[in-house]
Amino acid sequence: MDHGWSRAETGETAGFNPSSLMALGSHYDLRHMATEPISENPADGKTETARSVVVLNTGDGKGKSTAAFGVMIRGIAKGWNVAVVQFIKSGDWNVGEEKIGKQLGVDWFNEGEGFTWNSDDIENDKALAKQGWDRASALIMAGEHQLVVLDELTYLINWGWVDPEPIYETIRTRPSHVNLVITGRDAPKELIDVADTVSEVVKVKHAFDQGILAKKGIDY
Repeated sequence: MDHGWSRAETGETAGFNPSSLMALGSHYDLRHMATEPISENPADGKTETARSVVVLNTGDGKGKSTAAFGVMIRGIAKGWNVAVVQFIKSGDWNVGEEKIGKQLGVDWFNEGEGFTWNSDDIENDKALAKQGWDRASALIMAGEHQLVVLDELTYLINWGWVDPEPIYETIRTRPSHVNLVITGRDAPKELIDVADTVSEVVKVKHAFDQGILAKKGIDY
């Protein structure tokens, strides 16, 4: 579940006309849409490998956290030690990804109290954010996990709740085998710069905009 339920899933929807994408701005360029099968291997000539990577899922569309938890499942399947730190979502929400993650042995940490518009103590939320980043940094630098998911980290940076420089430094100097998946809207340029793979999830359409509330099993 992504922070806020007004994020949209990108991709095809029933009755969706691809030509209407022309009106949606520079996120879509029909000139680069594949119209024929790819005949050449894009990996030909590439030999560089890395012990770990940093993946950043940003944008205003639905699916950033969903994609991150898909990577979590992959890591578990490969026998990795996996940790998840959620900076906004509350442990009281009983979300599906937390339930299955804990069942599969993921070290799970909820470091938030939920949506800010429901908060009656923003200063406490800020303190929890700082505490959450301290925990996340310690997890990363300890090197005991091959994968650490930092769910909705961008908000802490953009709201000024944590000093961003130690975050970027931790990412740059982490143990070489520790992979990171980071999620959240409006990723700052400095965070994009330290990531290896950055995906922007674009909102095309969302059920919430039609008055449909979040659905168990789909959104959380």
